[in-house]
Amino acid sequence: MTTTQEKKVSGSVVITVERCKGCGFCVEFCPTEALKLSEQYNAKGYHPPVLVSQELCNGCDMCGLLCPDFAIYGFRIKKDKIKE
Repeated sequence: MTTTQEKKVSGSVVITVERCKGCGFCVEFCPTEALKLSEQYNAKGYHPPVLVSQELCNGCDMCGLLCPDFAIYGFRIKKDKIKE
């Protein structure tokens, strides 16, 4: 019996809610549709993004690259899977 180790890349985001002005660029251009605009308001009266599911996020940081207010950034998490 042989085992192989497979690396799965997943990701997450860090959102600074109070910096967000609700432009929606992060949601619109997320390639995996892992973000949506929240139903909640921040102190400025805007709807910040929320992560729909961490399983959808691949940590590409497209959201962070497009955010004009530097309110969000993505990062990658490497997970090792062992297959038999």
